[in-house]
Amino acid sequence: MIKEFKTWNWNNSYLTVNQHLYTKVTPTHVESPRLLLYNKNLANELGLLSELSSDVISALAGNGVLPGSEPIAQAYAGHQFGHFNILGDGRAILLGEHITPSGARFDIQLKGAGGTPYSRNGDGRATTSAMLREYLISEAMHGLGIPTTRSLAVVGTGDEVYRENVSEGAVLTRVAASHIRVGTFQYAAKFLPKDELREFCDYVIERHYPEVAQEENPPLALLRKVQDKQIDLIVDWMRVGFIHGVMNTDNMSIPGETIDYGPCAFMNTYNPATVFSSIDRNSRYAYGNQPSIAQWNIACFASALIPIIHDDKDEAVKLCQEIINEFPIIYEQRWAKMMCSKLGILEEKEGDEALIKDLLHWMEANQADYTNTFLQLTKIKEEQSGIYAQLDFQSWFSRWQARVSVYPWVEVQKLLEKFNPKFIPRNHLVEEVLQKAANFNNFGLFQDLLKVLQNPYFNQEGCEYFQEIPKNIDEGYQTYCGT
Repeated sequence: MIKEFKTWNWNNSYLTVNQHLYTKVTPTHVESPRLLLYNKNLANELGLLSELSSDVISALAGNGVLPGSEPIAQAYAGHQFGHFNILGDGRAILLGEHITPSGARFDIQLKGAGGTPYSRNGDGRATTSAMLREYLISEAMHGLGIPTTRSLAVVGTGDEVYRENVSEGAVLTRVAASHIRVGTFQYAAKFLPKDELREFCDYVIERHYPEVAQEENPPLALLRKVQDKQIDLIVDWMRVGFIHGVMNTDNMSIPGETIDYGPCAFMNTYNPATVFSSIDRNSRYAYGNQPSIAQWNIACFASALIPIIHDDKDEAVKLCQEIINEFPIIYEQRWAKMMCSKLGILEEKEGDEALIKDLLHWMEANQADYTNTFLQLTKIKEEQSGIYAQLDFQSWFSRWQARVSVYPWVEVQKLLEKFNPKFIPRNHLVEEVLQKAANFNNFGLFQDLLKVLQNPYFNQEGCEYFQEIPKNIDEGYQTYCGT
């Protein structure tokens, strides 16, 4: 029995939902737990201690159970690359829900903690590199101001994990508003009777969107609310050039957080067709496809809710379709507003759409870096060089200057700095720091990059290295699922 860790405050409400939606499990024992990373900033937000005892480190590796936690693996389904499958937590174990001193509720999950009934012949393990990657990218997303799961700790296991190569294993402690997904509702709709599906829906509404409980049709209101959250999330992804890589319905979070950082990456050279995921062979989840895929996933969510939206199926479909049809309209409005903000335009006007699209077409034609092109706009008083000295860009630049000249420059600059990060996780840097940390236990450069990514909107002296993009660096670059 592990000693009491007084700062944990467990309240495991998910155990009140239908038992078909989870299985009680025990994490698998590991050989030699050792702490690799601990997110002290997040620990402080959660009301946890800034240092971990050896007992707690051991528990976060899967050796023992923290008092008050009740480990389970969640069941869910999902459309994976368009094909429906029964899934579940194959290598993740939910310890329970921690209530912070402010009263906020967060799932605490161990990822890579061993096999579960849903492992589908997998080993339930994770490599150190994959877990360090999730830690790094999720903290970068948080720094960018994008809703995301967070990473509290990475604990090495001392055990070998077999993937593309033999690697040391690790367990990530993941923090989320919840791990309830579109795929959770798909599973519930397939296996639960209507009254129990409704009870689960009521639970989710109470936990995440209590305001919709008073609506005339709460499940329909939930659909609209989740769609709204997803639109905002995808707009944010597009703003910074993030490519999720595996937008299956089991990876669409009901609370609206970015979840699962397997084959994700950030786009350098602007191209809507960019794909880095090794398993996305048909480019289903390319950068430019993310909005339409999100709408497709919302349609799957609607399908799961149909039995409890209206007793008449045709009427239920009609009600859902009305909401789903709004997706591209709302998305385009919010995307346009976001892009105007990236250009420092305070109020949208006629002609702004052409200004935006002409810049994007120029970037694609000239293989310009997405992030650095927008940073170029802040250098209005500097002589421009390279591709930015070309006549076609200078012509566009003059049009843009004329457009923003109607506003005080200080207001334009505020928008430019707020919506355009100076640093993103460049793919070559991510690979470099992961190799050194995972293979040689050298965390120096990892910590340097992490520090920069936690404050991506600020000039950081001496960090120009993290903005450099070696020529053709992404040719043939692939990211992997990790399972």
